[in-house]
Amino acid sequence: MNDVLTEVPSIVVGITAYGVIVIALIGSYSAIAGAVALSFILIPIVARTTEESLKLVPNSVREASLALGAHRWRTTLSVVLPTAKNGLVTGTLLAVARIAGETAPLIMTILGNRYFFQGLDQPMAALSLEIWRNSLQPQASLQAQGWGAALLLILLVLTLNIVVRLASRGRFKK
Repeated sequence: MNDVLTEVPSIVVGITAYGVIVIALIGSYSAIAGAVALSFILIPIVARTTEESLKLVPNSVREASLALGAHRWRTTLSVVLPTAKNGLVTGTLLAVARIAGETAPLIMTILGNRYFFQGLDQPMAALSLEIWRNSLQPQASLQAQGWGAALLLILLVLTLNIVVRLASRGRFKK
């Protein structure tokens, strides 16, 4: 199921979220609908990388903890998760970077709003939507704003990656 969800195109996720959440459940475009749509893209990636990271922890490490008398849940929390933590962080960053640039689900669920944030149950703006809208405009100044927004999005994802890597480097070395 996870592999199937990972390979679903984002436009299909957007159309499905539009039909199920926007029309059937909420009745209007909203940030909540956008968050649900993006979560269907994010969760399979995080689940897959988490599974692979946990598989990389050697069984001998688990068995050693269990042999010392630790319960299985304690072994998971105290031994397995800290050992696989770098892989878990990497998977989460990969998923966040993937959804940061997604536009199709947001077009179908949050619609966009050029005004101030009005609430989670209202249409709202998103950086990827602004990039998409400005790229379609005939004016060179608006296209330049779209390129600037694209650069900003790239810099945000890069900054997030650098900060998490720097924080994890100092914290996880023991």
